[in-house]
Amino acid sequence: MSEKGASVPYSRLVAIADKLLEDADDDVARLARSIDALEQPVRDEFLVSDLLNAYQVFYYFFRIEPDILVQERLDLEPASSLINGLLVEETDLLEMFFGIRNAMPVIVISDGDKVVATFSGKSAYEQGRIFLMNPEYQ
Repeated sequence: MSEKGASVPYSRLVAIADKLLEDADDDVARLARSIDALEQPVRDEFLVSDLLNAYQVFYYFFRIEPDILVQERLDLEPASSLINGLLVEETDLLEMFFGIRNAMPVIVISDGDKVVATFSGKSAYEQGRIFLMNPEYQ
């Protein structure tokens, strides 16, 4: 499932997902803490697999709950779709996409034709929202 090709057997990822999701019992914060405890190669594969949804990965990276519309959009998509990026927010002029590149969260702001800003790391979503709401000040 990684961009470089799967290095962790899918059956192992399924077993991990079953355990973590059962232990988390729909508590996304508990799930994020459990994902933190995984070995890095396993975690990197797991975060872009079909075994999680995009919202669970969003929460893992940013540790915040987005507004309900963003959460619903992310809930409906598998984490594997983050390799290509998902539209999470938009204004009249700009669109915000969330993706995973090199095992890091990326927020990309586009005007529909070209990328106008890119943010990465734990604060990327907040930086992206600020830019999205106030592009003229950036």
